Amino acid sequence: MMWKIRGRMYVSDSSRHSLLRASVWLIVAGWLLTLPQAATAMASQKASTPNVIVIFMDDMGYADIGPFGAKAYPTPHLDRMAQEGRIFTDFYVTQAVCSASRAGLLTGCYNVRVGIGGALGPKSKIGIHEDEVTLGDLAKQKNYATACYGKWHLGHHRQFLPMQNGFDDYFGLPYSNDMWPYHPGVRHLPMEKRVERWPHLPLIDGNEVINPQVDGEAQKLLTTQYTEHAVQFINDHKDDPFLLYLPHSMVHVPLYVSDKFAGKSGAGLFGDVMMEIDWSVGQVLDAVRSNGLEKNTLVIFTSDNGPWLSYGDHAGSAGPLREGKGTMFEGGCRESCVMWWPGTIPAGTRCTTPAMTIDILPTVAGLIDAKLPDHTIDGRNILPLMTGESDESPHEAYYLYYGRQLQAVRSGKWKLHFPHGYRTMAGKPGGTGGIPNNYSQAKIGLELFDLNEDIGETTNVADAHPEVVKHLQQLAEQMRAELGDQNRRGSGIRPAGQLK
Repeated sequence: MMWKIRGRMYVSDSSRHSLLRASVWLIVAGWLLTLPQAATAMASQKASTPNVIVIFMDDMGYADIGPFGAKAYPTPHLDRMAQEGRIFTDFYVTQAVCSASRAGLLTGCYNVRVGIGGALGPKSKIGIHEDEVTLGDLAKQKNYATACYGKWHLGHHRQFLPMQNGFDDYFGLPYSNDMWPYHPGVRHLPMEKRVERWPHLPLIDGNEVINPQVDGEAQKLLTTQYTEHAVQFINDHKDDPFLLYLPHSMVHVPLYVSDKFAGKSGAGLFGDVMMEIDWSVGQVLDAVRSNGLEKNTLVIFTSDNGPWLSYGDHAGSAGPLREGKGTMFEGGCRESCVMWWPGTIPAGTRCTTPAMTIDILPTVAGLIDAKLPDHTIDGRNILPLMTGESDESPHEAYYLYYGRQLQAVRSGKWKLHFPHGYRTMAGKPGGTGGIPNNYSQAKIGLELFDLNEDIGETTNVADAHPEVVKHLQQLAEQMRAELGDQNRRGSGIRPAGQLK
């Protein structure tokens, strides 16, 4: 009820309450009407900022997980990942050795282009150049939380470490876990002589060394510690877009496993270690699922190179592939790969089109709408291969260097090797108990293989397909002009970072 006294309007208490209730309902109604639009906007934002997890093994063979043929020990979590995702049967790394392979993955470039080859050791004074754009740098463009937990191996000095190269957090070893005074090559020497060759192995948290002398007991904990850091990172950033890089130290020798998996596989120490790696994958995927992130998270599992065959029972298996780590035959540079993203990557499928780690960076850039580097990169967006929308490669060929030598070209089903020497066990068994046997040296000439018919690279068909040989030679010559070959300098090579 309203009335007027001395020119002013007055409202009764009951009317005032009615007006207040009406106003509140109008506000609530308006808010409710905006909920669908707000939800749509939030969903759209989430869809444009998918989380990315890259799990990168060390020295794992093509046939070391269940989806690619392992039978001596169980890998149930990787089996499920493959059943819910897509396996890539023809997935490559840039070079079959530690630092070179990681440089290719993290920069989207052939490692020769960015000046990093081989395996950088504790006396190295180079590392990743500050001008290179890493996966971490790419994600930071879009305000992603980023972390690296595991083996870095792109330079151990502070300026080269992850937190100076796109990652918010780091925990792990700066290089391979055999780069320590217990290396088989120096175990016969007194300790003061050993450390002249291989100093003590440090464990780093952030930018600080928290354990300057990692021993065997500390190595037993590495897989668990990397995993715990990864799970905590996912839990902490469940409401933010994130990129997690998880490069395991295992199954690089020396092999170590936690007490919870010691002796559990029935397949020796290597089987125990692989079971713990499978457990780690399960922990990461469970963290994604428990936080309701599975529809918005891409997980990639692969390895840096094939098995270190000279270590025998402490090395994995390349299965049907020829040779292993340290060669650019399929057993060295072709890796098992599983990609998982429920609702986006079709479950239980396989891709037989060649792809490579250099393609991950531009694919992630496309997914999160990040700007690619201004400088040249070699990778291409392979999202259509991941989703099954296409089986056409965005590359005419992949170029397989070892060191600075272009040793092979893969194009479609064809692989052409150029004359080069390589190491081989030549049918001899590898070593036992973590002590390697010696390699022999061999040579291959100009040889062409049809990998669809001959996955083991056993039968040279160059004479039957001279036009294929000629075409691949022409492609190779174009790449030599760009990236060089042995003593030939390419026009597109950038320098590695130098210690300041």
